[in-house]
Amino acid sequence: MPAVRIKDHWREQRLFDQRALVCAALMGLATVGLIARLFLLQVTRHDYYAELSQGNRVRTEPIPAARGLILDRSGEIVAGDQPAYQLELVPEEVPDVDKTLASLVQLGLIRSEDVNEIERTIDSSRTFDSVPIRLRMSDEDVARFAVRRFEFPGLDIKTRQTRFYPNGDLAVHALGYVGAISEQDLKHIDRAAYAGTSLIGKLGVESAFERELHGRNGFREVLVNAQGRSVERQGGTLVTNLRTKAPTAGDDLILTIDLKVQRVAEAALAGHRGAVVALDPNNGDVIALVSLPGFDPTLFGRGITAAEYNQLQGDIDRPLFNRALRGTYPPGSTVKPVIALAGLTYHVVDPEAHRFCAGSFHLPGSSFIYREYHNEHHGAVNLDDAIARSCDVYFYGLANEIGVDRISAFMAPFGFGALTGIDISGEKAGILPSRAWKEKMFSRPADRVWFPGETVSFGIGQGYLTVTPLELAHYASVVATRGRIWKPRLVAAYRDPGTGQLHRIAPVSGGEVGGVSGDDWQRVVHGMIGVTQRGTAAAIGAHAPYVFAGKTGTAQVFTVARNEKYNAAKINERLRDHSWFIAFAPADAPRIALAVLEENGGAGASAAAPIARKVLDAYLLDAEGKVKPTS
Repeated sequence: MPAVRIKDHWREQRLFDQRALVCAALMGLATVGLIARLFLLQVTRHDYYAELSQGNRVRTEPIPAARGLILDRSGEIVAGDQPAYQLELVPEEVPDVDKTLASLVQLGLIRSEDVNEIERTIDSSRTFDSVPIRLRMSDEDVARFAVRRFEFPGLDIKTRQTRFYPNGDLAVHALGYVGAISEQDLKHIDRAAYAGTSLIGKLGVESAFERELHGRNGFREVLVNAQGRSVERQGGTLVTNLRTKAPTAGDDLILTIDLKVQRVAEAALAGHRGAVVALDPNNGDVIALVSLPGFDPTLFGRGITAAEYNQLQGDIDRPLFNRALRGTYPPGSTVKPVIALAGLTYHVVDPEAHRFCAGSFHLPGSSFIYREYHNEHHGAVNLDDAIARSCDVYFYGLANEIGVDRISAFMAPFGFGALTGIDISGEKAGILPSRAWKEKMFSRPADRVWFPGETVSFGIGQGYLTVTPLELAHYASVVATRGRIWKPRLVAAYRDPGTGQLHRIAPVSGGEVGGVSGDDWQRVVHGMIGVTQRGTAAAIGAHAPYVFAGKTGTAQVFTVARNEKYNAAKINERLRDHSWFIAFAPADAPRIALAVLEENGGAGASAAAPIARKVLDAYLLDAEGKVKPTS
């Protein structure tokens, strides 16, 4: 029979007691360690961790800098700042962004069509940045949000500076506007510099001088509670050791624009599509820059709706289009002075010799007839008469004798076919054609050939030749100074808002037109004076208290058949001729040069020229109608 093992209870008890003792010792040591650690944290190092805890409840908020003012040359404010409420969101403090935005839509605080753009902006921002999601809230909007504020953690109403344009759409295409910082803007700006800022320059001076206008942000430390709301006290104690750094406002800009002249120009062109550009020929200052119709820049500053933007975009009159800088048109007869100057410089024409104008011209060996505007007959004319009376036949023949390549080479220094270099972006160059240009532009060999008839049209500013109003005003200023060239500019100085110190920007010279004699300059200018005294614009030159030089221009929009007569009354208004006028005054010591375009306005003498006279008077005459002394 096998042996039976008897259980050793004593040994088991001893083993259990040993294990229990070890466990008790370990638990005792852990307890002692925990007590020691708690004593270290809450007694020995209490002050240190209390400070860290306080730091976790302090949030650094940016203080946006005030945007610099924009003033005209006389100090009148063109763009300023005013306080406004806006709704901002801190992404890391919002539990559910999509749900929050949907709730704001239901409350009518944001538009449903803006949600996707807001989400893209939030995604492109840092999680701790305060992102503006609604600009320029009304008092009603603020009240509607305030009563439901507890439902929206991470959202708050902030008081910010917003852009204000006291003159509405006046000079808007020169000024540009500010708009909400978009996802695209965030890709090329310093986000820290724009923290807490909702607006950025988009076009014109506002965009070109964004760095100067923006300023430098400051910051303040704010004590916040567990919900992220700012509080002033920790317990019952007022917190006084929070840091603050004041922002530095952006520089103020002093424009070259004279708002008085700008108002007169816009009023004179009101109701029409077109542009007016007036320059100081002695330094390139832009006295007026008009493109009509325009738009209210405040729409973009407060947050333009999709419907409003689509309405502007779809408007047949294209109010967003800057005609002064980007509109390209045939210059018509306004180029005749430079064609005459080319003929004199190349010794192709005797200025005293008469040529007979019977109302038509044809090239040798060709039956095609080039007619005078409105089938006029000027009879025997010399160079002076041809400019004053705008004789097409004279310039048909002169252009043919000079040749396209010499015309093109001569006109280039006057700025045709090139950017003027104005100090804002968006400028477009016109076309200065030549044989080389045509060979480059066309792909078919048959289209690359330059035909003699194209040179004939070139001589009266038709065909491939196109200009912008700015380009034509620049050309007028070069003629006014007898060849001196200045880059146009809109900003003359900037001012430190802290010290008031004015820093002037030196005008930029573009050199001179060489190879033209003083006598030839004077002959052409004399012909342009004749335009306003006995020629095509004599009606607007009558009784002027100053002598001024000008040139009318009428540019065809479409060509009538060879045997048909042009009849504006039977043509769609948008197919009628464009009306041009260039001028400078006083003729012997010019202080202003300008170009006026009225789209589909018809003859330059009847449409554009009267506008020019009003602009010249506004700049040159005092309240009593006398010429202002030179300052």
